[in-house]
Amino acid sequence: MAGSLLSLILWMPIIGVLGVLLCPKDKTTLIKAWAFINTVITFALTLVLWCKFDTTQAGMQSAFNVVVPWISQFHIYYRLGVDGIAMPMVVLTGLLFMLCILSSWTQIKKSIKAYFALLLLLQSCVFGVFFALDFFLFYVYWEVMLIPMFFLIGVWGGENREYAAVKFFLYTFFGSILMLVGIVALYFATGAGADSFNILALSGGKFTQLTVNIFGQSLSFSKLFFIFMFIGFAIKVPVFPFHTWLPHAHVQAPTAISVILAGVLLKMGTYGFLRIAFPIFPDSAKYFSTAIAWLGLINVIYGALCAMAQTDVKKLIAYSSVSHMGFVMLGLAAMTVQGMNGAVLQMFNHGTSTAMMFFMIGLLYERSHHRWIVKPDGSRGYGGLYTQLPVYSIIFIIGMFASMGLPGLSGFISEALIFLGIYQRFTTITVLALFGLFIGAAYLLWMFKRMFFGEVNPEVKEYTDMTKLEVTYMIPLCVAVILFGIWPSPILNVMKASVGQLVSLLATF
Repeated sequence: MAGSLLSLILWMPIIGVLGVLLCPKDKTTLIKAWAFINTVITFALTLVLWCKFDTTQAGMQSAFNVVVPWISQFHIYYRLGVDGIAMPMVVLTGLLFMLCILSSWTQIKKSIKAYFALLLLLQSCVFGVFFALDFFLFYVYWEVMLIPMFFLIGVWGGENREYAAVKFFLYTFFGSILMLVGIVALYFATGAGADSFNILALSGGKFTQLTVNIFGQSLSFSKLFFIFMFIGFAIKVPVFPFHTWLPHAHVQAPTAISVILAGVLLKMGTYGFLRIAFPIFPDSAKYFSTAIAWLGLINVIYGALCAMAQTDVKKLIAYSSVSHMGFVMLGLAAMTVQGMNGAVLQMFNHGTSTAMMFFMIGLLYERSHHRWIVKPDGSRGYGGLYTQLPVYSIIFIIGMFASMGLPGLSGFISEALIFLGIYQRFTTITVLALFGLFIGAAYLLWMFKRMFFGEVNPEVKEYTDMTKLEVTYMIPLCVAVILFGIWPSPILNVMKASVGQLVSLLATF
């Protein structure tokens, strides 16, 4: 049973897709209920996987490995596995998709059948990225994921949804092409043998001394294709200057898709560094670590400054994601146990806190039909929300303080570990990154002051507080940001052995 658990989690959403497609188009309640039940079962399976996970074992858990021949002629396998780095992201994926189905229950009005089918297909693709240990299989899931995302933004998004969907697709596809070139190069560099697509077999720095001839120049194979892989994953994070697709995609996407985009899809980029770029090219990762740290710092400061300048609250949170993912890049660049643990923990914690913020903004948009802190004509968009929507305000405060990194909430411990990890290697960058924390607190508090305090805007008096359904799907995230802020050990215990193994590999170069 343990060996097939990963396949069950991976294919359960596809069963959900088939069920949705078989439902009559006019039976919208049945479609929603089926999709929700499917995601509940999937999330329950991820929790079973978490409970069965051996926290003392580094690397892939042999009990869960799946290896089935797929395209034998080219040594391509349906190869799945899970370790302490992937495990938190798998549980987060199960949780967020379940909550997104609930949030979409009242928010999605058109083409309901297609929407829920695409959302479940997207979930399966995300699981595929986190489970795949065959490079070809990994690439298939990485690419197929673009299709549901393209339509979910392009059909159910805002006024400029087509532009945002095309920009998202083109940026990610460009990165995928570079990744594909790297995959082909690795295939032939290993002699097109039995393990040429095996991500684990490719790891360990086997290509350190290899050179490749391009345009008559002899170049380091490792450094060249590390750059290719880096750009492919950096676009997804997104790392400056590849970030420009993100604000458009977030602002135009429906609420649930913004949650998935910020909560899970951005983490696929940093997961790619941890699973592929760093283990396969550890010498180049070490060589470029200073550059990665500076790019992470630019993300932190630039994203925070852009967020402070926004009058659209959803775009403000989008730029805050750019800033917070910069901290993950700093943790990865540190290549220390504390830094890497902090980075993986931040991937999980940012997924919960930023999901809260996008959910709350979506709820407010449903009531107001705008997202302006200050409207284009200079008038106030919101004001006095705290007196009119007390329940909404309390949950918003929890999410905001978690994003800010307030001690006692989840964002604090992961950022603290990152700073502990990077201080000795990059002291200057550490000091400068502290300004990012300060600016982050400033733009979030300034946003809250303008939206929730002051004279009550007449429009706000017409808004209703949160419904029972809305409170229901926000409670798990509130519990997560508080629980893991006070007691992060469950996540740290899962990841520490696998993270330690990767740090030890990098330390040998």
